[in-house]
Amino acid sequence: MTTQAPTWPVELMARAADVRLLALDVDGVMTDGTLLFSAEGDELKAFNILDGLGIKLLMQAGVTVAVITGRSSPLTERRMNSLGIPHLMQGREDKLTALRELAGQLQMPAAHIAYMGDDLPDLAAIQHAGLGLTVPNGHWYVRQHADHCTTVPGGAGAVREVCDLILAAQGQLDQCLAHYLEPTA
Repeated sequence: MTTQAPTWPVELMARAADVRLLALDVDGVMTDGTLLFSAEGDELKAFNILDGLGIKLLMQAGVTVAVITGRSSPLTERRMNSLGIPHLMQGREDKLTALRELAGQLQMPAAHIAYMGDDLPDLAAIQHAGLGLTVPNGHWYVRQHADHCTTVPGGAGAVREVCDLILAAQGQLDQCLAHYLEPTA
């Protein structure tokens, strides 16, 4: 594991500098994509805590965050509410239509949108967004067409990596990180 701060290509940083909306898929991006069910049939999901703080930092920096997922889950709703994510669109298998509806409501041009997904239903939204993102555990065809693939898989801090990228591109990452250092006298 490296302790070096990440570096990103100049073109990627330029695209990320324009992002005002980050739209995320859930299963495979915010989770590792595994669906777990108890013997009683209750669904279980594991969300990465690193992603949660990254999302909060990004929203504090003025970037809107939304979730567009094909499945409907009370667990997803609970997690997104706990993070304060203002836009949750569940049961939306046509991700591009959902993204366009949201963009229309927010009066947000595609150039200011980043979309992160991992599978074929995400592909049109990834291509539509000004910055299309995926994860290494995503489908190969999606990875082939995305602008960027994170270094860590979905469910393992991939969303946090994207949040750091956007904050860095917008000149806000150092300030966000410095907030957590012990104050000097």
